[in-house]
Amino acid sequence: MQNISKNDKKRIIRILEIYNQTGKTKTELEIESRKNEVLFCYKLFVTNMEREKLYEKINRRVDLMIKQGLIEEVKNILKKYKEFPTAMQALGYKETKEYLDEKISKDEMIEKIKMETRRYAKRQLTWFRKNKEAIWLDTSKSEEDNIKNIIELVYT
Repeated sequence: MQNISKNDKKRIIRILEIYNQTGKTKTELEIESRKNEVLFCYKLFVTNMEREKLYEKINRRVDLMIKQGLIEEVKNILKKYKEFPTAMQALGYKETKEYLDEKISKDEMIEKIKMETRRYAKRQLTWFRKNKEAIWLDTSKSEEDNIKNIIELVYT
């Protein structure tokens, strides 16, 4: 537990729960699980696109979330719960709460959601690149070509 800050109550509680339920540390369980053979045959497909195009899609998606009622959704959740639930730490929710608490403007909230989502996408891509089994699909090709590629790889 020396890697966890003594102020990180959530992680400390989670680690204690794991140990209480299993009698093993989180690290011991992770090492054990890696020793086990994978029970399912699977293929991991990852879409790849130019960063500029990805960021444009993220920006449009955030604008759509706002248009479809993200602010109202967060208001309703805040009315329902006394504390800010862990699930509300998700992208978009915490920034919206900052806006509702009048810590940032609406424009700042929107830009912050877009920026944090782009950062998250970048971390995901980094994680997928490290996975040697990932099969990359090129979004510059047609959907039909990618579907044919998937079918070919799945059934060979």
